[in-house]
Amino acid sequence: MRWWKIVGLASVVGVAATGVVIARAERRRRAYTPDQIRTRLRDRHAEATVLGQRPTDQ
Repeated sequence: MRWWKIVGLASVVGVAATGVVIARAERRRRAYTPDQIRTRLRDRHAEATVLGQRPTDQ
């Protein structure tokens, strides 16, 4: 039964670590203003559009 305790403790540690990662990402996400997010999304879209176009051979 001792190994069950170790498995249970590892599960609790895993859940806690996942919560920390999610909380950190949420804080980072909320640090931006809506205007900053909009600007970043537009920049990323423009970059993806330019990179997604293939040159034509003519």
